[in-house]
Amino acid sequence: MGKDSHEIRDPIHVFAYFDSDERRIIDSRPFQRLRSIHQLALTYLVYPGATHKRFEHSIGVMELATRVFDVVTAPRNIHSKVHDIIPSRRIEMDYWRRVLRIAALCHDIGHLPFSHAAEKELLPQGWNHERLTVEMLRSNEMRALFENMTPSLRTEDVVKIAVGEKELVKYQPRVQFSPWETILAEIITGNAFGVDRMDYLLRDSYHSGVAYGKFDHYRLIDTLRILCIHNDEEDRDEPMLGVEIGGLHSAEALLLARYFMFSQLYYHDVRRIYDLHLKEFLLLWLADGKYQTDIEYHLAMTDNEVTAAFNQVARQPDHPAHDPARRLVTRGHYKVVYERNPNDLEINANAVKSIYRALCGKFGKDVVRCDAPPPGASQSQNFPVLEGDNRIAWSLQESQILKEKLPPVTVGRVYVEPEIRDKAKKWLDDHREDILKQTEEEDV
Repeated sequence: MGKDSHEIRDPIHVFAYFDSDERRIIDSRPFQRLRSIHQLALTYLVYPGATHKRFEHSIGVMELATRVFDVVTAPRNIHSKVHDIIPSRRIEMDYWRRVLRIAALCHDIGHLPFSHAAEKELLPQGWNHERLTVEMLRSNEMRALFENMTPSLRTEDVVKIAVGEKELVKYQPRVQFSPWETILAEIITGNAFGVDRMDYLLRDSYHSGVAYGKFDHYRLIDTLRILCIHNDEEDRDEPMLGVEIGGLHSAEALLLARYFMFSQLYYHDVRRIYDLHLKEFLLLWLADGKYQTDIEYHLAMTDNEVTAAFNQVARQPDHPAHDPARRLVTRGHYKVVYERNPNDLEINANAVKSIYRALCGKFGKDVVRCDAPPPGASQSQNFPVLEGDNRIAWSLQESQILKEKLPPVTVGRVYVEPEIRDKAKKWLDDHREDILKQTEEEDV
């Protein structure tokens, strides 16, 4: 008879443990597919060590989710105001612990090849990787695995905890979450203390070889608590994940780590242009420029198929997708000719777009690209903090760092074909002031 306890060595968490029921989930087609989905798309072309996959990330998320669950449900850590929220019977607690582990394990099975690189443009309207995750979780293959576990899991419980209310309500408007379900989903997907974020920051930092993503996650997890605090906007008490005052500095470090990882790694100029070339390739290579939402199609489409395709198309000059494929294979990516500048923004708030239009007018749209996504939300989060006298305050009251608020990470660049970069840069240097002033007057 085989053993029921299994483990995997992990460079971030040392070991991750699971039982035979969970191993069957790991061995399933949807989960094994994640072995072939890079966590950071084509970032390995810039940071060679960043070849890690969604597979090990998802196992790491399960490990961290379990640690958080065990801490916040330990009797000594349950705050008096949340006793009614947490299941009192051991059998219920064991059930929800298993649901959380499986939801954490499966939260990424809907990711497209190369993860986020071209999701918005490739999927039909109303679809994203979370919706694909839901469809995969509800498939006959996964449903059978959930039902055959001990205890048997309800598929919809796994769905709720894996994607959270904010996402699920987009395509299931009548779905309702209990306060307990909301807390469990927050453990995985929460903006402040979601373990998905914790794991990807630690893992991406480790594999890319940068130190920006490190923070004391051991201390942070040990001080997490379920706290009930009054929501002034909705005039009601609301349970949510918070932290003891002793863990506040670790929480600040998490938010700082995310800010620096976005500004230094995720928004790296070469990394971003490779995403753009990959998106262009997929739009020209896929049938009708769309990614199908059929389950079998999704299971068969990984980074391996896409990589083989752009390597092949790079050798076919007559193929419509040849140019972006060639650039991916030969590192012939477009080069930055202009980057968002605060002085220019004072003259023209749409400076990046104005420079882009001017360069297109001079050199043609075929050799100019613009990367100017909307700025992300402020990185500071307002979460409850349990003070030493057992009172609860908001983090923005307790933390000077969070009170100041980290600025949103913004990026704005214009790229050109490498062959014309020097010429384009010289032309732009000669005409930039006129472009900004002229466009400002036209906008008025």
